[in-house]
Amino acid sequence: MGVSFDKQAANAKFANRQCFQYPLLCDTTREMGVAYGAIPAGEKANAARIGVIVGADGNVKWAGKASAKTFANKALEIVRG
Repeated sequence: MGVSFDKQAANAKFANRQCFQYPLLCDTTREMGVAYGAIPAGEKANAARIGVIVGADGNVKWAGKASAKTFANKALEIVRG
């Protein structure tokens, strides 16, 4: 899934335009962004693009900066071991 600071209507429009095959969640309070280190607490700027891979056991397998162009391959690499 993806997460954005935008409101639901804006996220739905963007996800539809991009033909996302996964949910795009709204983090309008920025709490998730702060918790995952995408943005410092109290910051109003755009968040860094990060990726987090959570295993079936609920544990974080990998977290770090992510590029829209390379994250899918990185995720596959990690999931496949």
